[in-house]
Amino acid sequence: MKIDLNSDMGEGFGPYRLCDDDAMMKIVSSANIACGFHGGDPDTMGRMVRLAKLNGVGIGAHPGLPDRLGFGRRELPFQADELRQQMLYQLGALMAIAKAERVAVSHISFHAAMGNMVNRDPVLADLMMDAIAVVDATLVVFVTSGSVIEQAAKRARLKTLALFLADRAYDAGGRLVTRGLPGAVIKDEAAVRARVRKFLLDGSVETIDGAVIAMPARSILVHSDTPGALELAGIVRGEIEATGATLAPAAELAD
Repeated sequence: MKIDLNSDMGEGFGPYRLCDDDAMMKIVSSANIACGFHGGDPDTMGRMVRLAKLNGVGIGAHPGLPDRLGFGRRELPFQADELRQQMLYQLGALMAIAKAERVAVSHISFHAAMGNMVNRDPVLADLMMDAIAVVDATLVVFVTSGSVIEQAAKRARLKTLALFLADRAYDAGGRLVTRGLPGAVIKDEAAVRARVRKFLLDGSVETIDGAVIAMPARSILVHSDTPGALELAGIVRGEIEATGATLAPAAELAD
């Protein structure tokens, strides 16, 4: 079995960094690179692209709301077309930087509030997916299985790749538990190891309430801003290898 391991990267700016991106890039198979709004800047984006190229890692755009202070996690009252332009602005910037390094952007993964807003509104989701398809119909869209974004991507004839978030709790409906609630972010190494192993062996995950639900995914995400992210990513990669799976970038796995 082939599986992708990805992380959101380059989310600092200037001299400020959220994690050791250089080390994380040696662990993952795909990198979701912040595009300058919630995090990142031109220099950081260029450095991430070069690191990804050096390590053979798939390059993805990670667009968010223009809210550096709130790290793109606050929903702001933008109109649908404003959100579309914000997404395109960020995607285009990363694509240009990547092209100058003679590599290509292969996927897109929405950040936090932008993703939540798109995933609640089928009309907005169609607007976004149609725009992505016009820019580059080969881009893979990271999704939650069965989500509004996945359905819109399929309508736009875009390839998708379903995610399993190793460091986030799910409820019985397969939705992420709100970050502010107890237990929503999973930092314990043993807990992450057990969750990932269960997912790899039988395609399921234990919810925050102790139920077991199916988790149809081909990519595992570890957030770079989760405490101990580098160690957690290493654990996830170790479990992937221990169960006989092979790492592969998103572009090789999408359908």
